[in-house]
Amino acid sequence: MTMENGDEFAVGCFLSIRTTLGDEFEGQVMTFDRETNYLVLQESSKHGPRRNIRLLKADYIKDFTFLGQGQDPLHSHDCSLDLNALQSREELAIRQAEADAERIGVGVTTEAQNIFDALSKTLPVRWDKTVIVVMNEVRVSSPYHSECVIGGTPAANDRVKKVLDFERKRLQLRS
Repeated sequence: MTMENGDEFAVGCFLSIRTTLGDEFEGQVMTFDRETNYLVLQESSKHGPRRNIRLLKADYIKDFTFLGQGQDPLHSHDCSLDLNALQSREELAIRQAEADAERIGVGVTTEAQNIFDALSKTLPVRWDKTVIVVMNEVRVSSPYHSECVIGGTPAANDRVKKVLDFERKRLQLRS
């Protein structure tokens, strides 16, 4: 649905929308960009002050119903942001992204990454270049077979070999 004048999407109006993909929802128009044909809607929440914001290409709107006109949802006296909470969420997201990035081996094969991922489900692991370090003491080098396991106590070494053999068999069955 292309809107030539965009009046149907005036800021503050409440709409009930059905998309071409079958989604149905209600929201308040925060803004409409005629150039890109994007609509930004704020869905109300039944659970407290949190809101869901949808960015929707108007071409994907099958039909909509005007439910009424409200105030500008971005009016400064109605908006409250907990900047400390936002900063905490940002810091947590950055830490999580950094932790996720450390779990990705650089210069390793897909098989090596799959073995790392499988080992990480049961044992603490990290990468040291292309070597998988398990429990901070046992090292597994390429090609990541049980013969490539060195270091650590004999019990830890045996445990890593056992888990490695099991995971290699499981990965082979999957492919």
